[in-house]
Parts: sequence; structure tokens; C-alpha cells
Amino acid sequence: MCKSNCSKGHNLTGNRGYYGSFDVTMITKQLEPHFAEDVRRIQELEIVPAILELICKTTGMRFAAVARVTDDRWIACAVKDEVDFGLQPGGELRIETTICNEIRDSVKPVVIDEVATDAAYCAHHTPRMYGFQSYISIPIILKDNTFFGTLCALDARPMPLKAGNMVDMFTLFADLIAYHLLSRDQLRNSGTALQVAKEELADTLNELRQFDHLSRHTLQEPLRKLQLYSDMIASGKTIAADKTQQLAERINSLAKQCSAMIKELTDYNALHQPEQVFKPVDLNIAVQNALTRLHPKMEKLKAVVYTDYLHTIPGVGSQLNQLFYHFLDNALNYSLPGKAPVIKISSVLLEGEALLHYKPDAAYSSYCRVCIEDNGIGINKAYQETVFDLFVRLNPGEHFPGMGTGLSQCKKIVRNHEGAILVESEEGAGCTFSLIFPVEKQGVTKC
Repeated sequence: MCKSNCSKGHNLTGNRGYYGSFDVTMITKQLEPHFAEDVRRIQELEIVPAILELICKTTGMRFAAVARVTDDRWIACAVKDEVDFGLQPGGELRIETTICNEIRDSVKPVVIDEVATDAAYCAHHTPRMYGFQSYISIPIILKDNTFFGTLCALDARPMPLKAGNMVDMFTLFADLIAYHLLSRDQLRNSGTALQVAKEELADTLNELRQFDHLSRHTLQEPLRKLQLYSDMIASGKTIAADKTQQLAERINSLAKQCSAMIKELTDYNALHQPEQVFKPVDLNIAVQNALTRLHPKMEKLKAVVYTDYLHTIPGVGSQLNQLFYHFLDNALNYSLPGKAPVIKISSVLLEGEALLHYKPDAAYSSYCRVCIEDNGIGINKAYQETVFDLFVRLNPGEHFPGMGTGLSQCKKIVRNHEGAILVESEEGAGCTFSLIFPVEKQGVTKC
């Protein structure tokens, strides 16, 4: 995420500028993810530094920039600074101190050869504040007719900008930037679509592998026993009453087991890729909903759950409620005997090397990592991949209840939200599950 590296702004004459109640001190707060992404989008365009260099050489002006301009923000995306103005990519000026504030409303260029002789701008607060005499700013209009910002240049000396084809040149450069932004976004979106398709194919093949195993082994075993016990009763041979009762109880138990497995499979299949538009989901609320459902079990086990502030992500609320329910229930079920479960849930934004570590194939501009840590029995490293498979129970027995589908459903829900799930664990030392979710999907209208 970008930050401004400046704390004090300067005008072009080298003095810190003031005019009335306006202060030229630059804004140094951390940029929000979507604004940081806008800066990155411009920074990734190789043509932009060449355009700014050519502007300075052609006009003789010593400061040129591409700015992201909104109703209340002016953010530098790329800068050519030969006067030590002090502004860097990611840095901000107060929107009310800029002429771009007016250009955003009019969507028309502003060209000033010499402020002192310009009837419209000789008394304007912006030139006085920043100390410039010549100025040109052209709106950058994206191909969907939305206003992105401006391509601007200024200098403390007068410059003949209205003469010749200067305005036409700047307009051409602004159009080039808009075109390259479009091309970059289309390329990125196509890459994103390809990556998502690859992940969906891999997940589909994995599901087919699991269903093949289910049909050949998992479901066959109780059916084979059902047939065996039924044949024994139907054989016509004399069987003691107590033996018949035992066989009937086993048949009944196996029938319930098959019914439960079919229900679990039905629930799993119901977690299809959601077709509805994603909405902002506060994960703090999703966790609270899960804790409410599990309150009786938590009281019985004397479990303690610590939660930090969690992010809001685009998603399907019902599925995310279910996700945290299964993770928390899993942590309670696989707690160490005689030891109260302790569960910690936290969330951090991922960027830079951290994002590459957890999501090297990141398709979107911003992700968060939700950590769920417990002090339970842990998972042997040899089984940390297969633990997400359907009906896999690494610790069968009465002490560890469940059918072995909770984590399978968790993985499918995370996948539905175009995220990733990782596990770190050692036997006897608890588990840490990392859920990687897109926080903001640049170019994707889902939230």
C-alpha cells in the first residue's frame, strides 16, 4: 500500500506556501487499498515516465504529474519533479487547494501562460499558494467515460502554452494514458479469468477424485456390511434371538450412517458457486453468529475464544457464517482431552512479500489473511493436504465426533470466495488455519 513520504509541502519558489486558511502541508496518511491500486496502475504503465519526460523537455516546464482526482482527494500517481517540490507517487494535496478540483467538475482543460496576466486566474488562490506562473492540466477520461484524474504540468516561470499545438499534444498524451489503462485492465482481467478457470478446473478434478473414492470405497463398506447382515437374516437359517437382535441393531446403525453420509454429501453439493451478487460481509458478525450457535458446547468444554478486529469482505453471508461455525466446531471437537480449548481469531491485510508468500497467484488488488489458531491435538504433516477431503477422519472414535466433512465444506466455501486455505500444525501443538480472502476486487463488480 502506498504512503506519501512527505510531511511538508513547498511552493515552486522554494518557500512553504500559505494563502488565507489553506495550508500547503501535504497529506501523509496511508492510502486506502483502491487508491493504492490506482497509483500502482499508473506506475505499471511504462509509457508514463516517457510522457512526463517529453512534457518537461518540450515545454521547458520543470514539474509534471499524473494525478488521481475524486470529489475529495488529489493523489499523485506519477511525478517528474525537477524543482524539488517534494511530491512523490502516493502523496496527496488537499483537493480544495488544486485547480484539478475545478477540472473534475467541468471536465475541461485549463491552460495558463502567465498567471499575472491571466484574467481568470490572476487572483486565484492555487497559483498564489504554490507559486507557479504557467500551468496546464488535461482531464484523463477513461473509455467508459469516467473521470480518472489529470495530466498536469506547472512552472514558476511563464510559458507559451496556448501557442502552437501544446494543448493537442497534452490531450493526445492524456488519451494515451487512458488507452493504456484500459489495455492493462483488460489484460489483467483476462489473466484473472484464466487463473480462476485454472483453479476451478483443479478443484473440479479434485472433487471428481474424491467422489470416485467415495463410490468405490467409503460408501461401499457400509453397503457391503448391510448386505451381509441382511443376507444372514434372510438366509432362512435358524439364528438365536439375541443374535438376530444384534444383527438388526447393526443394520439399523449402518442405515443411519448411510443416511447421515448422504445428508452430508447433499449439504456439500449445496455449496455451489454462488450466482448472486456478492455483498459486503462483516466477518466480526459471521464469527459472532457461529459463537452463538456453539455456545452450549463451549460452556461444556470451558472453551475460550479471543477475537481481534476482522475485515469486511465481499461474499455470501450465509456461507461465511457456516465457514466459521465449522472451523470453531472443528477446534472444539479436536481439543486435547482434559484441556480447555483456546481459540484465537485475527485478521491482517496482505501486501508485498507477505501476499506473495500466502497467495503467489494473487488475482486481485487487496487480500486479507484470517488466522484461526487452536491448542488442540494438531495434524500430522503427512495428512495436512488430505484433511480437507470428504469423510476423512484422522482420529476416529467416540472422543472425536463428526463425519469428517466440516473442513471439506470450509475449503469449498473459501474457494467460492476465490480465496485460499492453508494449514500449519504439529501433532499435539494445535493448528493454525490461514484463510486468504480478496478484500477488494479491482475491476470486478461483486461488492
